[in-house]
Amino acid sequence: MNPCCQSALHHINVAIRSILEIMDGLDECDLPKRPTPGKFSVGELLEHLAMLPLADLIISDGASQEEMAAFYSRTSYSTSERIRQAFQDNYESLVQKYGSLTEAQLQEEVSSYWGASYTRFGWLLEILAHLYHHRGQLHSMLVHDLGHDPRVSLFE
Repeated sequence: MNPCCQSALHHINVAIRSILEIMDGLDECDLPKRPTPGKFSVGELLEHLAMLPLADLIISDGASQEEMAAFYSRTSYSTSERIRQAFQDNYESLVQKYGSLTEAQLQEEVSSYWGASYTRFGWLLEILAHLYHHRGQLHSMLVHDLGHDPRVSLFE
């Protein structure tokens, strides 16, 4: 595997492990808590985070808006256990995909349905950034809105 991909995947794994550790300090009754009306609940944000590696991977393959709408409509992780399993499965999908790409394929430009264009490696970095962004959102939501400091290291 390309060493840059290997490094990015490692950091994605760090983020996922820390999210799972944050989840260890939550109960099922915490999932429906919605600190800000009209925004994600804790559970919805965790579901989005768990879905993100696979959803963004599909986007990075050039999926249409209709294909993504179909993906989102058929994909649901409604319990902590399903969220945990989705993190594992969806991360493994990323590893499998990026482990099979050649150097030339990593440099191919792929456009999203909304017009963003990146190389396949660039899309992997976008997945990493997206995951870290929402992990920070989750941490802030828990600490500042719900008064629950998970006391989890967010970096190695």
